[in-house]
Amino acid sequence: MRITVNGEDRTVPPGTTVGSVVDSLRSERRGLAAALNEEVVPRSRWDDVTVSEGDRIEVLTAAQGG
Repeated sequence: MRITVNGEDRTVPPGTTVGSVVDSLRSERRGLAAALNEEVVPRSRWDDVTVSEGDRIEVLTAAQGG
């Protein structure tokens, strides 16, 4: 199944969750946010929300500043 992660095409198996995509990018989930098809997915749901063919996921790092 093909998806786009941070603008790059990827192939993932059916049943892949947002959480497993995030984990493939970073070893630590802290300080990250994830959006699926331009809608933020709450961190508490990352391991429950599965991706579908053609989905777009953006994984962002939170930054602090002033």
